[in-house]
Amino acid sequence: MYIPKKIPIFAKKYPEPIMEITPKGLAALTGGIVEGDENARITGFAKIEEAGEGDLSFIANPKYEHFIHTTKATAVLVGKDFNPGGEYKATLIRVSDPYATLADLMRYVDSLKPQPEGIEQPVFIAEGVEIPEKAYIGAFSYIGKGVRLGKNVKIYPQVYLGEGVQVGDDTIIRSGVKIYEGCRIGNRCIIHSGCIIGADGFGFAPEDGKYKKIPQTGIVVIEDDVEIGANTTVDRATFGQTVVGEGTKLDNLIQVAHNVTIGKNNVFASQTGIAGSTHIGDGNMVGGQCGFAGHITVGDFNEFGAQSGIPKNVGNHKRLMGYPAVDYMQFAKSQVYIKNLGQLYSELKNNRNNETTHS
Repeated sequence: MYIPKKIPIFAKKYPEPIMEITPKGLAALTGGIVEGDENARITGFAKIEEAGEGDLSFIANPKYEHFIHTTKATAVLVGKDFNPGGEYKATLIRVSDPYATLADLMRYVDSLKPQPEGIEQPVFIAEGVEIPEKAYIGAFSYIGKGVRLGKNVKIYPQVYLGEGVQVGDDTIIRSGVKIYEGCRIGNRCIIHSGCIIGADGFGFAPEDGKYKKIPQTGIVVIEDDVEIGANTTVDRATFGQTVVGEGTKLDNLIQVAHNVTIGKNNVFASQTGIAGSTHIGDGNMVGGQCGFAGHITVGDFNEFGAQSGIPKNVGNHKRLMGYPAVDYMQFAKSQVYIKNLGQLYSELKNNRNNETTHS
């Protein structure tokens, strides 16, 4: 067994506070305008209704605007046209998009945290596998023969990388992830704990009253900037590739079956299932617990409400809900009709009773 030279590992505890800045400094970073104490001390982030002294919060949704009068936050990111009315104590930082600005600030602060490096023990690393500088391999991980790791990868404890797996630069693979042989992971991906990438697709052929396994000989390709939530599974192709496209985000507990192709910059909420050989385009937004039938094609920039069932092909720029999924306006009307069915039935029954009485 080949064990590369051990590199010291940074402590994983983050210093407190995670940041310290003033509204004036934040305005310089974000292009915002300060209204209030520009020299106040900000040390962290918090929700508007839970924030305390030293916290930075934000208001992006009108239904939270009333919290400006009660919040204990030191500073609040708000839109340029925000009108608080009444009394408030927080310093306002006016920006074009409070939510996007907060996200940028949180990413910036997160980038300041020290990152783990080096190789913890015990691990198994197959002979000939090169460990790049600034990489991190957590304890009890298994790195198989022919694995290729990019720069600055972070492999947390108890990860399994099968033979021939490729992992791109700056990718983070969290504890307990299993990536089967031959699969390819792109740059800047995040794969959360419990994910299984490359397990066999559900392929069986009926023969003489039994089901015989069809070997699954393909791979999984995860393109750049993909994030995959905890306990999500992406099955390897029967042959060829199962593909999750660049920039796509998968929530927890999602099933992607064999030979599925998902395009770029899609978002899928939890418990969605995509059956085999389905092709999904770019820019789709999928609510939780949606189900896609196999061997269908879904176009670009569609929106699917939670618990929708998609049994057939879908074009582009659709908003669908229900099972089977229909246009959201049609679905809303149907729900109104269903809600009134009891009353309509009672009226119909009464009318029939009256007709019988008078006959």
